[in-house]
Amino acid sequence: MKDVIYLGADHRGFELKEKVARWLFQMGYEFEDVGADKLDPTDDYTKYAEKVGSVVGSYYLGAAYDRKDKVRGILICGSGVGIEVVANKFDGVRAAIGKSVGQIKAGRNDDDMNVLVLAADYTTEKEAKAMLIAFLETKFSGKERYEERLEEITRLEENN
Repeated sequence: MKDVIYLGADHRGFELKEKVARWLFQMGYEFEDVGADKLDPTDDYTKYAEKVGSVVGSYYLGAAYDRKDKVRGILICGSGVGIEVVANKFDGVRAAIGKSVGQIKAGRNDDDMNVLVLAADYTTEKEAKAMLIAFLETKFSGKERYEERLEEITRLEENN
């Protein structure tokens, strides 16, 4: 299976989402834009976080899951907080707000972060592109201690 990226944003993240979509296309990534399809000041981030979170989460919990970075998500809203909270409600999702390239690399390498959240109101275009590249290019290391942590997260999800 080829890597597939699911991309979503509310009205505050719409403009940055359009740029991210263009960058993904230029870099040759297969992606699905789940919306917003147009700028709508009355839309709600929960809708897009649910769309991305449900598909990414279901992949990471499914039989096809093999930690080879097949399915990931990118979500964007104004602060990044709300959309991150909703995405993390889905078992199998490990969403985190991007703050720096180093943080994104650590999140991918150590925690197999599978949803990048961008805060459109607090992230420059240059920062967003650099974090996107780090998210796409950094692989999960698969070290035993990191695998054990992910197994513990899965256990916690199953019991809640």
